[in-house]
Amino acid sequence: MKYLTWLGLAIVSLIGTAQACELDRNVRLAGMSWMSNLMMVEIEKAILEDGYGCDVVVESGDTVPMIAAVVRGDVDLYNELWIDSAPENWVSANEAGDVVSLGDVYSGGVESWWIPRYVADENPGLTSVYDLPDYKELFEDREEPGMGRIYNCPEGWVCGAINNNLLQAFGLEDDYIMFSPGSGAALDAAIASSYARQRPFVTYYWSPTAVLGKYDMVELEMPAYDPEGHRCNMNPECEAPVASAFPKASIQKTIPTALQEDAPEIAAFFADINIPTNEVNTLLAWADEQGAEPDQVAEYFLANYESLWTQWVPADVAEKVKAAR
Repeated sequence: MKYLTWLGLAIVSLIGTAQACELDRNVRLAGMSWMSNLMMVEIEKAILEDGYGCDVVVESGDTVPMIAAVVRGDVDLYNELWIDSAPENWVSANEAGDVVSLGDVYSGGVESWWIPRYVADENPGLTSVYDLPDYKELFEDREEPGMGRIYNCPEGWVCGAINNNLLQAFGLEDDYIMFSPGSGAALDAAIASSYARQRPFVTYYWSPTAVLGKYDMVELEMPAYDPEGHRCNMNPECEAPVASAFPKASIQKTIPTALQEDAPEIAAFFADINIPTNEVNTLLAWADEQGAEPDQVAEYFLANYESLWTQWVPADVAEKVKAAR
């Protein structure tokens, strides 16, 4: 009887000390369609559920609607805000104090137009976007005879408007079309297929990603970055597109400002999340080689990168996460 009484008290004690989520609702994370974001969301989900006792939902969508959801307060965390390309609705909400940036989620990113190394080696005169008209036959679009093809990012991504405007700004609209695949996966598949067959292609792409880790690609030279011009290029209705490189990106986390008051511990956890870009590329390459799903990458990360993620949370939270593995 004494043993049963002791056991009951122990169970009550454990329940009493269990981590209670600061929010009495689901924590809502924005999930994009590319692996770096999906991987990061699954890492955060596991830590929030196992370490903070929260229920988590992932709201899926494209860049523009998910940023709008953060601005409205319908999503609690958007992981990959390319701050120099942030849309006007986020900038206005940030200036009004409705949303806040929590700093870099990775140590940096790159956006540009790329050609494979084998194309660059065979065509040494092709080094700049301004050289592309001389090579449009090399990159001919089979669906648009007489025009070259440049692979754009999918519709709904901010980079799509930028690339469309750059096509005009670089004077390429009479020689090339911007071809938008249906999804990030479709863009990756087009690159993988072309590279495997050693076919020439030009594509927009960004880092950190498994694609730029797997394939030897060469960045085409662009004019110097023009902040005001880039801001105009982000607008599909930009009246005078500007010849400008992409900024060397700062990839940041953003939340509704109200979350800092409603759930300060969760907001502090979000603020401390940071993975060096080289580690992201390593994880993405592992995921690609293994054919791993985002939740499997998260488990791999939690098991093999304890020295990194335990810096993001208090010690007691870290122990709960480790105990749940």
